Amino acid sequence: MKVLFVCSGGMSSAIVVNTLKKEAEKNGLNLEVLAVGAQEFDSEVRNGWDVAMVAPQVRHRFDGFKESADAAGVPCEVIPPQAYSPLGGPTLLKLVKELKK
Repeated sequence: MKVLFVCSGGMSSAIVVNTLKKEAEKNGLNLEVLAVGAQEFDSEVRNGWDVAMVAPQVRHRFDGFKESADAAGVPCEVIPPQAYSPLGGPTLLKLVKELKK
């Protein structure tokens, strides 16, 4: 499964990407995760992603991200802030699975 994550950059995006990959591995899932900035999202979301997630830091731009994702047929949602905690992996993986349905 391919997950596109739009974020504001920095360590928070690395935390989300690494946490989600580790949680997927623990659950026997093969997950490709890419973190992109807001400027890259519109073009990247058209490249065959299964789901898109938006960081809470850029949620004020969610409507635009959602519009681009909808046009590409990719389900999209804002991740909850608790996903950044040490126990965020299950929260992130649950959101990915819910979006993929």
